[in-house]
Amino acid sequence: MTKPIVAIVGRPNVGKSTIFNRVVGERVSIVEDTPGVTRDRIYSTGEWLTHEFNIIDTGGIEISDAPFQTQIRAQAEIAIDEADVIVFMVNIREGLTQSDEMVAQLLYKSKKPVVLAVNKVDNPEMRNEIYDFYALGFGEPYPISGSHGLGLGDLLDAVVEHFKDEEEDPYDDETIRLSIIGRPNVGKSSLVNAILGEERVIVSNVAGTTRDAVDTQYTYDDQDYVLIDTAGMRKKGKVYESTEKYSVLRALKAIERSNVVLVVIDAEQGIIEQDKRVAGYAHEEGKAIVIVVNKWDTVDKETNTMKKFKDKVRREFQFLDYAEIAFVSATERQRLKTLFPYIKGASENHKKRVQSSTLNEVVTDAISMNPTPTDKGRRLNVFYATQVAIEPPTFIVFVNDVELMHFSYKRYLENQIRDAFGFEGTPVHIVPRKRN
Repeated sequence: MTKPIVAIVGRPNVGKSTIFNRVVGERVSIVEDTPGVTRDRIYSTGEWLTHEFNIIDTGGIEISDAPFQTQIRAQAEIAIDEADVIVFMVNIREGLTQSDEMVAQLLYKSKKPVVLAVNKVDNPEMRNEIYDFYALGFGEPYPISGSHGLGLGDLLDAVVEHFKDEEEDPYDDETIRLSIIGRPNVGKSSLVNAILGEERVIVSNVAGTTRDAVDTQYTYDDQDYVLIDTAGMRKKGKVYESTEKYSVLRALKAIERSNVVLVVIDAEQGIIEQDKRVAGYAHEEGKAIVIVVNKWDTVDKETNTMKKFKDKVRREFQFLDYAEIAFVSATERQRLKTLFPYIKGASENHKKRVQSSTLNEVVTDAISMNPTPTDKGRRLNVFYATQVAIEPPTFIVFVNDVELMHFSYKRYLENQIRDAFGFEGTPVHIVPRKRN
């Protein structure tokens, strides 16, 4: 199911990016003492007390005609709209400002749970100065220090208290949950309409489990599917689709609920860096993936045109070397039937389990063909492998020393397992673990 969404909101230069980086655990956001440096929303995943959540760092909201302020406010408002919980951050050094009160007015209208964080409380004596912030009307202010990491535990305790219990999935395990993602204007909506307009497709609309989404159930060749609402397809479509950054969060929510993700690229425009970023979200979530080259009817065909384009896709999307590639035209309804075998196959492989005995035969044969590496006179010993999860298939490989399992050899074992068991369409995770 989808992770809760936490947005960090406040005026410029109160320390939002520093706190974001603390929660995420790495330096994702740019931190600089210049107001407005975080112009776009930045997304990552945090965890606290077994709760995983998506977290958004936003640009500062301010009453100003300064460059980018209109865009920053628009993006912050979208983050507020999508969030389940909002961390409203203020700064004790400047005290309560008019901009803080303006942000507060914006948050009142959202009717979302708000946790008030007072940043840069770097020593205990400064705690006596936080009481002015009660005037904002959001209850107890939580004193924190982003630079020293103080008070974050209490703040996150308050945040996770607002998380709702997970809703039960209304679909059975045999139903394939499908989402369609891609940068704006690659033809996602056209592809949705084309899929739902196929012959022998039964369409019915049911309320989805995510806020403001409608899941569309349909059946094709006796297989039940549900098409999950994706980035801005229905609600505020033009706003959310005007730039990739507006649609990322909606895509993330759809991806999390999916079994299979269709990554759509534009055959006419070709592949750009933004396509890789969009596809990367699905890959990082471990979802089964089919790459869909749309608008194939607009490409001038020569000998081996499709093969050349496919080779280019493989070069550009090296991290998706397991994904099947389909060439379609949504508007002309061409080659759509080639999609469904790829979708169904990817879903089946995503759930595939293999016997431990057969798996270890494959691993043993792989080691015989390509012996394990050595480092400073020590050789990697692989004792045993076992599958511990599906969706995606995940294997633990017990070894004498995890540090000896070089990335290249782990990739080699993954390829051998793929060749033996046929995991087309799904990522495969191999986790080395030291044998006790």
